[in-house]
Amino acid sequence: METSAELSTTPSKQKPPRLNRILSGILDTLLVPVLAVFSALVIGALIIVVTDAAVYAAFRQGGFGAGLAEALDSVLTAYGALFSGSLGDAGAISESLVASTPYILTGLAVAVGFRGGLFNIGGEGQLLVAAGASVIVGYSFQIPALLHLPLALLVGIVAGGIYGAIPGYLKAKTGAHEVINTIMLNYIAFRFFSWAFTGPLRRPGGDAPVTAEIFPSAYLPTLVSGYRFHWGFFLALLVAFGCWWLLFKTTLGFEIRTVGANPNAARYGGINITRITVLTMALSGALAGLAGSNEVLGVNHFLADGFSSGYGFDAIALALLGKSHPLGVVLAALLFGTLRSGATRMQSVASIPIDIISVIQALVIVFIAAPAIVRWIYRVRAKSEVEGATFTRGWGA
Repeated sequence: METSAELSTTPSKQKPPRLNRILSGILDTLLVPVLAVFSALVIGALIIVVTDAAVYAAFRQGGFGAGLAEALDSVLTAYGALFSGSLGDAGAISESLVASTPYILTGLAVAVGFRGGLFNIGGEGQLLVAAGASVIVGYSFQIPALLHLPLALLVGIVAGGIYGAIPGYLKAKTGAHEVINTIMLNYIAFRFFSWAFTGPLRRPGGDAPVTAEIFPSAYLPTLVSGYRFHWGFFLALLVAFGCWWLLFKTTLGFEIRTVGANPNAARYGGINITRITVLTMALSGALAGLAGSNEVLGVNHFLADGFSSGYGFDAIALALLGKSHPLGVVLAALLFGTLRSGATRMQSVASIPIDIISVIQALVIVFIAAPAIVRWIYRVRAKSEVEGATFTRGWGA
């Protein structure tokens, strides 16, 4: 008869090793996003085929086999151009990383808001306000680069943080929904700068709605001559690490996550909901602001009408795809930056509309927002939920 000590060491009774549990958790977390991206690429390929006139011509003239071969060639040409345009050589990789940098920062901005139970749709406005503040500092005076660049970055971060704190304050004090407020603040920023580009901020002696170029002392330096890849990418990675440390290793981060998970319990535990709400939105705005400052100081070196290409709105998808975790946001941003960078070559080489990339990104969002669809398609069993009721959760968590 087995003793109790022998029973306790029976393999069936033992817990799996910690490393195995960690790896299993990582695989379970990544499985649905990876399948979502794969599914989006498959549907994108179908869209490419059905919108290609050459495929229809091949079916009519050569029959089913010729049409199928032409369809396959169309997809391979399109995705081959996408790959070569984003990862094919050093220049392509450089441009992909440049495109990924603002995605990382704006994705972090939305993810931090999600963790605090807030939905920040004001990234576009916060990004624009910060970019404008940094440009003004960049061209108004010239001082040593050791002071000029950090000052331009800091002013942009503060401007974005203040612009983000406004809806946070309104939410905390009046209950006004941050979604409505951030959307309205976006329009305020857009219209203000549209006027300013034709007035006080217009480049002296020019007719185009652009500002003066910043002094070289305010440039974010590039890493390799001849490429646009600059130190802002590593700054974004450092900020991502800082967000992870803040959210998961500090008291403030714990308070942000607690308010996002259950504000009633947070209030009962003595957390100042008003302070945390305003701080969360200010931090979110500061991250979006850093994205704007990064772009004008590292890439454009001036500000023009239509400056942002939808980074603030794409950031919502990034936060969802990354599960509101800094590491996930970085990986999602690299994916979106790669797609964005390769889209231009796909259009020029394969004559595929660049809008196909937007369709693929939208499909990724759809599949991520409805993971049950992905699990049903690929017959993936959901990981068992933690026992106990969940009363509320933060946005995108």
